[in-house]
Amino acid sequence: MIRLIHPVAGALPVATIGTFWLSTVLSELFASHATVAAVKGTIPWGFLLLIPALATTGGIGISMAKGRRAGLIGTKFKRMPFIAGNDILILIPSALFLASKAQAAEFDVTFYAVQVLELVAGATNITLLALNMRDGLKMRGRLRRTPV
Repeated sequence: MIRLIHPVAGALPVATIGTFWLSTVLSELFASHATVAAVKGTIPWGFLLLIPALATTGGIGISMAKGRRAGLIGTKFKRMPFIAGNDILILIPSALFLASKAQAAEFDVTFYAVQVLELVAGATNITLLALNMRDGLKMRGRLRRTPV
């Protein structure tokens, strides 16, 4: 059962952050400030899915690793502090700040500066999570390992 829950829980953060990122970009480029405010106000609610999914994935991953830290497992473990730190220190505070500014219709220089920071941090997390997924698929034999 754990081997089924781990990949599902691992895919949820990629899908969630990807949805946040894409909806932000599309609303900023093509929609009104009211739509941007709606998107920014909705994103913090997604934390109710994102945070438990990340915790579940990490907890099960640690359990499945059984103390091993070599090879692809070690590589995945090295990425996790960056993913967690990025979420806790940049993405969550930025999302809350932007939701507050958007609800107050304050689309100023500070809003857009934090928006750029959030988009860069989000793209970084999507990349790191996707790399962890790729390595997990390699470990399970679902992707071929490339020769070194």
